[in-house]
This record gives sequence, C-alpha cells and structure tokens, in this order.
Amino acid sequence: MSIAYKNIEVSPRPEVGGKARGLEALEAAGLRVPAWTVIPANVLLDQLPTTEDAAVLRAAVCEARVPTTVLHKLEAFFGTGARAATYAVRSSAVGEDGEAHSYAGQFESYLHVPFMALADRVAEVWRSVLAERVRHYRERRALAAHYGVGVIVQRMVPADVAGVAFGADPVTGKRRTKVISAVFGLGEGLVNGDLNADTYRVTGDRITSDIARKTHGYIGKYAGGGTQRLAIAKERQTRAALGEAQLRELVSALDILEQALGTPQDVEFAYHNTQVYFLQTRPVTTLASNAAGEYTLWDNSNIVESYPGITTPLTFSFIQRMYERVYRQFVGIMGVSERRINAHAPVFAQTLGLVRGRVYYNLLHWYKMLALMPGYSLNAEFMEQMMGVKERFELDASFRTGKARAGLRTGWMLAKMIGLQVGLPRSRRKFQRDLNAIMAEYTALRFENMTAPQIVDAYQNFETRLLLRWKAPLVNDFFAMIWFGTLRKLCARHCPDHPNLHNDLLCGSQDIISVAPVRRALALAQQISADPAAKTLFETADATVIWTTLKDGAYPAILAAFQAYLHDFGERCVGELKLETISYGQDPVRFVRVVQGYVTRGVHRRTDDGRLSETLRRDAEVVVRKALRGKPLARSWFKLVLRQTRDLVSHRENLRYERTRGFGMVRRMFTALGERLHADGRLPTPRDVFYLELDEIKSLTDSQVLPTAAELADRKAAFATYREQIPPRSRFFTYGTAFTDDRIYASDKLEPAATDLQGTGCCPGVVQGRVRVVTDPTTIDSLDGDILVTTSTDPGWVTLFPTASAIVVERGSLLSHSAIVAREMGIPCVVAVDGLLRSLRTGDRITLDGSSGVVQKMTD
Repeated sequence: MSIAYKNIEVSPRPEVGGKARGLEALEAAGLRVPAWTVIPANVLLDQLPTTEDAAVLRAAVCEARVPTTVLHKLEAFFGTGARAATYAVRSSAVGEDGEAHSYAGQFESYLHVPFMALADRVAEVWRSVLAERVRHYRERRALAAHYGVGVIVQRMVPADVAGVAFGADPVTGKRRTKVISAVFGLGEGLVNGDLNADTYRVTGDRITSDIARKTHGYIGKYAGGGTQRLAIAKERQTRAALGEAQLRELVSALDILEQALGTPQDVEFAYHNTQVYFLQTRPVTTLASNAAGEYTLWDNSNIVESYPGITTPLTFSFIQRMYERVYRQFVGIMGVSERRINAHAPVFAQTLGLVRGRVYYNLLHWYKMLALMPGYSLNAEFMEQMMGVKERFELDASFRTGKARAGLRTGWMLAKMIGLQVGLPRSRRKFQRDLNAIMAEYTALRFENMTAPQIVDAYQNFETRLLLRWKAPLVNDFFAMIWFGTLRKLCARHCPDHPNLHNDLLCGSQDIISVAPVRRALALAQQISADPAAKTLFETADATVIWTTLKDGAYPAILAAFQAYLHDFGERCVGELKLETISYGQDPVRFVRVVQGYVTRGVHRRTDDGRLSETLRRDAEVVVRKALRGKPLARSWFKLVLRQTRDLVSHRENLRYERTRGFGMVRRMFTALGERLHADGRLPTPRDVFYLELDEIKSLTDSQVLPTAAELADRKAAFATYREQIPPRSRFFTYGTAFTDDRIYASDKLEPAATDLQGTGCCPGVVQGRVRVVTDPTTIDSLDGDILVTTSTDPGWVTLFPTASAIVVERGSLLSHSAIVAREMGIPCVVAVDGLLRSLRTGDRITLDGSSGVVQKMTD
C-alpha cells in the first residue's frame, strides 16, 4: 500500500526516509529531477550485531562499511557513464524534511563525489546519525533514537544558477507571496549562508527584486571531488541570476506542488542550459513556528570587536542596561517624544542578546529604533556601513511613520540636528571635563575598604552621574555615521575608479588615541634596548621577575615610563569592555610581557613610521582635486563633508576610549565587591561576582539573598560548556529567542575555499606571507612578520600589530577599530572576509591586497 499526499501517492517504506519521499513526490508531480536512487536504512542496518548494548551498536556503526554489491547496483542503475559522473550524497532519515522536524543541516552531505568515492561517502553520511548535534536535536524534540538513515545518491547537475524557492513567505507567513533566492553556480553557498544572493518576491503578477552583488559562486571540483569557491567576473556580479520567465516557471512549480502535497513547499532547484531541475522539497517548516515569536535577525559582525568570545552574565546585564538607557536618551535628543519612547520600551530593552555566552545585536530592534526617527531608509543604510551588516532587514510597513507625519518630523529633526552639530565641539569638551572630574574622584576611593552595600551605592552614583549621561559620544557617533556615509557616496559619484578613496582620505589622523598606546609601548621597548643591562634583563628573565626588579628600584626611569603608561592606558587591553577581564592596570605583568616581546624581537617602531598613511592621504586628495576641477560648488561641498568626517571619526575613536575608562572603573568596583562578598562568606570565590547579574548586585543594598553556591555553580558550568562549543554563525534568524542549534549554526557542511577570498580593503599594500591564525592575542608575544588572521580585534590587540606584516579580519567594517588603527600605522589590512577562518590555517601562504580586499591562497 502507498501513502497519499493529497493528490499524489508515494512509497510507504519508512526506511527510505523523508527526503527520498520528497523526490518521489517531485517526480509524481511531473517535475524534472536528476537521476537518483536511495540506499534504504536497512541495507546498512543488516550489518549491525543483534544487541541492545548501545555502546556496541555505536562502535559497529563507526566501523560499518557499505557492501560492495551496493556499488555494483549503483553502476547498473546509473548506466552508461556512471563511473565518469559525479554525485550528490545526502541523508534521508526517517522524519527528515517533515513539517515539524526538518533535520536541516544535522547530517553530513557531500557534493560532486566521484563514483569510486561513493562507498566511503555513503558510510560517512550514515555514521552522522551518531553526531552530537543530531543527538541534541532529537533530545530537544523528544524524537526516538535510531542507528539507521537512508542515503540518497543523485547525479550532480552542473548548475549555472541555483537556489531555493518558497511556496509562502517564510518570514511573514504570507501564503500569497512566493520568495525565491538564487546565486550563480551551485546552491551550496546560498544554503550555508556563505554567499550573497538575489531575492525575488512574487505576489500574483507583481515581482519585486533585490539584486545582490554576487562576487563568488561554487562549482564542482571535478579532479578530486567536492566543490570550490570561485570569483564571479565583475561585469556579471550585479546581473540578475534569474529572468522573469524563469521566475514564472518556478512559481508554477510551487503552485503544482502545493496543490499536490497540500501545503506550501520549500524547494531547491538548479538551472543548467536553460533547463530547471528540482533537487529537494519539504514543507515550509517556519509557517507553524511564526506564531512562536517575532521574526528576528541576530548579528555580531561589529559588536564582537567590543565583546569577543564568552561574556559573563554580569557584563551582559550591565551593557544591556547601558544600551537601553543611552539609546533612549539618544532618540530623545533626536526629537522623539518621551511618550513615544515609552510606548516602545521593549525595543530599547532588547537591542542585545546573549547567545550561548556571546553578545549579538538584535537587528529587528535596531531597525525599529531607527524607524522611530525620520529618514529611516538613509539612516538604515549608514548604520549598516558603520556596523558591518551585510544584508538589509526590512521592517513591516506598519511600524514606519506615515509620509505626511514623517515630513513634518523630518523638518523638526533637521533643525535639531543642525543645532546639535553646531554645539557638538562644546558638548564634547564639557563631557571630557565632567568625565575627568568624576574619574579623578572615583580613582581616589578605596573600594577594598568598603562594605558591599557601600560599593553598590558607589556604583549606583557612578552610573547616574556618568554612565547614563553619554550625550556627546552618542551624538558624535550618529554624525560620524551620517557624514562617513555621505563621504562614501560622494567618492563613488565623483571618483568611481577609486573604490577605496574614502578610506585613504581618512588616513594620517595623528590625533587618534588608539594608535598612542602602541607608539608608547614601542618607545618603551626602545628605551629599554638602549640600556644594555635592562635589555639583558628583559631578554632573559621571567616577566614577573622583571616587574619585581623594576619595583625594587633597579631602573627608575624605566619604571616611571611603565607607570606612566599604566596610568594613561592601563585599561586598554584585550576584552577591555568586559568586566571580567583582568586589565594591565590590575596586573602590570601582562603588559611587561608585551614589551618584553618587543625587546626580544627588536621591534621598536613601524618601519614606515606613519609615512604610508600620510602618503595615502595626499595621493587621495590629488585624485579628488583632479575630479572636481572646474566644479566649485561640488568641491566646496566635498571639502565640508571631508572635514566633518575626519573630525567626527577621530573623535569617535577617542571617545570610545573614554568609555573604556568608565568601564574600567566599574571593573574596579565589581572586582572589589567580589573580594568583599567572598570575605563575608557570600560567594565561593571572588571572581564568582562576574556570574551574578546587575539586578542581583543592585539588590545588595536591600540585603537581598544572592544565588546559592549551587546556582552559581550551574551558571559557571553552563558558560564553561559554551566555551567548548563551536561559536554560532555571525548572522542567523530566530522566531522570538529560541536559540536552537538548527537556527544558530550553519545548515550544511562547508568546504574550505580553494581560491581567493573577498573582503573590504582598509589600508593598501600588497603582501605575500605566512598566515598566523590567532584567536587569543594573550597567548603569543609576537607575530614575527607573519600575516595576522583572526575573527575580530579590539583595541587590546594593537600591541600585536607592529609585529605583523599585514592584518586580515573576518568581521568588522571600514569604521571598525582594526581598520582605523591599521590605516594609521600603515599596515595593509582587509576586514569583513566571509569564511576566513574556515579557509585559512596557520602556515598557509597568501597574497593580500589591502586596496581591493582580495586575499588569495598561494599553492605550491
């Protein structure tokens, strides 16, 4: 007997799995499917011993081999040319691709597999039932465990264009709207989120298109199997992947499938030589989940610079409150009424999320916050550039202000902005005076001598007087975003052949404080190296011994230089905005190790000594003068925009350091609080304070009972687990805050890129060299001229920069810290490189172009 899918009948055999049944449904509906077959679960299960011992079964699964008869049957099935072709090998588990449980990305899958490698790949897919992620997936959904999975073997289509088509909008749930995404080449880069894709929405006769710049595509790597990522020719990058006739053809297929299967389908397709092939179908699983919460995008492209790695509960609850309060203040400054702000209180309270211990922006709420102000589209574009966000998140139109009302509010806001811009220099100076006075007052306090309630009272006062009065930095950041975006547009309009011009024009700003720490550290290393005895001490002794020797008075001038540095920059360290971080000021030995590395390796200054950044600036100015010759009005406007942008970007970076100073004082208070609570017997260890939340700390003034030792132990254990887990993707979506594995992790196995990678060039220069992948800069003292490759940097990384020949960063934007400091130090730099750490390993040799942003792996 067969099973009916409304108007289609397919095989009832559970052992073939859901994906195979979907392929049968596609064929039964009359759609073109590449030749395929399925190896049922029982073919491999029959090899297992008859036992109820789970350990024995797992071991047998790990050792299982595909019977040789299976290969013979596959060759007979695919017929002439079977051995010359390549194949897709995918799972087809029981329950997979159903409406409730898609198993998306849980099992292994392989593309362009040569015939002779099929047996090994089939076995690896089958063994993936043992993967930890699969076990967690089943446990969360109370699904039965089993040791079998059907495996699909399907002839590969050498796709010219591929993608995914939804029979209903998976975001809004609107069933009249079809959503189609497509890329050049194979669909792998689309499914795993590695590539930008065109997105088409079809509602009846209306088609709306969002055409992405498609810089790369995946094709088959025929010699050894697998896939490779290749650059798309520039003239094709902005062409639509699909034409109207193809879109109508896909919409027709979606309608046929919905009619036949009774529910909208999520279909994978590929076009080759104008023919469309359907590779997979399953129900649009998000339709049911839409009711569970609002569609939300999470992104840490930019914030990972400030909060790298795992962030403890105290830091997160602290910054969540800071973001809420300061951005309520910001939109109020921009003219939004208190009534309207209060009506949208949840928007401000939830601009951040903590996902497995890592901080993310809640983009839904950031865009909503922008939508409260006039000029939403322009502000959103500039925010995306500043935050390094790669895709636009579109708000529902119901949230936006009506055009008539927006027009009136825009006029009022422009008037406010002019006043704020004019008064900004004065506002910055007042902020600096107030901050210095408050910091001096709190620096004189001895928190270690206070009771716990006294420390909490001191913090409450500090929060009210300084942390929640952040008007000048907020306004400066906003105008930096606006003017930088305007400069970028002007450069593109007047000098289209110089894509990095806006970057080069910002070089040579000697007043940026972020460069000062490394210059001071290099000068300190030079001072030590000029004294033979001191140089020997730093080259031979342990850092702890060095610091003790300095404090004992052996080298008073060097000690004074260290103390001056720690006074000025003691809070500038890796993870400096995380309260749990131990700063250089708290433990000077950590900074001694940095300087020791400079002395040992003879690193006393950058070889260019800042000349490159000055040259870039002058050359860029020459380009602009030539382009605007004979255009006095355009030249005057350009000069104004450039002057404002330079001033605002410099102050943006400098005011960020004032935030570091403020957070450093909070770190001092809470570190002392941990010591006091431990001494009072209220915490098992002093550093357990960082596993409390801010509200729990504030309640100490009311003698509130803290979490028990067991509760704290559970929190610490959870965060220890997060440290061992693979970090979630930099961008993913959820419905509500359900941070499940199938949302936060990539949905398919990724193949390392074999050719070039594309990022954003930040500082020009072509460098060939050896890669050094660094995830924690505290683990090394020097890069010895290697190319620094990492996920993200924060200001604490700058002590490593002078020892690098170039810098490549997976995250970030043109206004991120690594980009700004690299420009000022004249170090070739590329940021925002998708798939960087997946593609490069320590020891690889690459060629980096800091102008074009191309990073090319060199082969022997």
